[in-house]
Amino acid sequence: MSNTLNILNISAQVSNSYAQAERLHTRIGQEAQVRGIIYKIREMSGFAFVVLQTGKTFLQCVYSGQYSQFALSELRENMSVVFAGKVIGEERSRTGVELEIWSYKCLAAPLCAPPVVINNKEVKASLETLLDYRPLSLRNANERAIFRIQAGICRALRRFFDENNFTEIHSPKIVFGGAEGGSNIFRLEYFGREAYLTQSPQFYKQIMVGVFERVYEIAPVFRAEKHDTSRHVNEYTSVDLEMGFIESFYELMSLETKMLSETMDFLREHYPEEIALLKAEIPIITQIPAVAFSEAKNMIAKVTGRQTEDFGDFDPEEEKTLSEIIKKQTGCDFVFVTHYKSSKRPFYAMDSEQDPEVTESFDLLFRGMEITTGGQRIHDYGEQVKKMKSRGMDTAAFSSYLMAHKHGLPPHGGLGLGLERLTAKLLNFQNIRRAAMFPRDIARLEP
Repeated sequence: MSNTLNILNISAQVSNSYAQAERLHTRIGQEAQVRGIIYKIREMSGFAFVVLQTGKTFLQCVYSGQYSQFALSELRENMSVVFAGKVIGEERSRTGVELEIWSYKCLAAPLCAPPVVINNKEVKASLETLLDYRPLSLRNANERAIFRIQAGICRALRRFFDENNFTEIHSPKIVFGGAEGGSNIFRLEYFGREAYLTQSPQFYKQIMVGVFERVYEIAPVFRAEKHDTSRHVNEYTSVDLEMGFIESFYELMSLETKMLSETMDFLREHYPEEIALLKAEIPIITQIPAVAFSEAKNMIAKVTGRQTEDFGDFDPEEEKTLSEIIKKQTGCDFVFVTHYKSSKRPFYAMDSEQDPEVTESFDLLFRGMEITTGGQRIHDYGEQVKKMKSRGMDTAAFSSYLMAHKHGLPPHGGLGLGLERLTAKLLNFQNIRRAAMFPRDIARLEP
């Protein structure tokens, strides 16, 4: 037993023996070892800058014949190394320090030149090429910054959920049926039974409201939609929350406003380097305007001079037009659209008491694209069964879902937010695949 403990202690010491690049400013004048991948080598007159890509930043290192104990020709871009040297203060570098390289250890050397040039400001290649060579293109500073910001969004969201008494859950991704219904679900064989990849954690997060009151999940969902557009992928990351004991779906809209406001503040505080690199416009959110769906349709028709034929949803151009109208009127990049028609919303959406033809639901548009769908759910067992039967649904197939309704499920509601769409619009990308690390669409199954 004691030998095992000694081994673990030694292992911990080894893993901590390397300095973290972003904290080197505390070690100016001291010796340090730093590990990373050589991003770029720039030869100058009598010395060279060697930019080292580390876990969270890019560290400028300096090679010089005066103190480097090896030939510069031994180093190669994309080589994994450990550099040893002295930390020097340098205000002109992005980290405020440089490392004088005394010696190095090669951990892994590249076998060939990369198929795309990744160490310029941008990878000069098409989106398809970027995706084809994703393991390499993601090493580019700009491409990497996208997913640093996306990770920051998730950090901020988790902090918000924790501070607002939400419990994180992990619902199954292989399910008995589709939460949204329809044909856009991936079927698979499950030990002789038909099963599906989940479209949404909807059923499970509603059930868990009866356990924890407030729950959230950040996880993949799957849609077998044969869309080949800049707005759709077939696997995306959904930020889902559900909260119990609500009196109105407006509480959800208020919560999301606060959640997004704090998320944007968090990004500005913790990711200024990535924001500057990508020239991202991070909005300041104090409040988000709301407009009823029918009114929004009239506003769009008045501006465009065209009457719509679809009174159930917006098309992409209508979403853009509405966002432009709201931006011009209020200065806000976001707009809530409320009270969608009951016939166009899922069976669990609560109908309005004032007008049963519409639901207590909403979408959130951000810079011309819908990023959130949410609303109040039906919590009463009788009402839920009645609505399911009115749509010709077999309630027996949903027995485990309805079990929660039978046993005092509190009034509740929630929302689902697309992480890739939020990231894409935050960074003003035209295609959400730029904001998906390894996107899955109708044509792409690798890398």
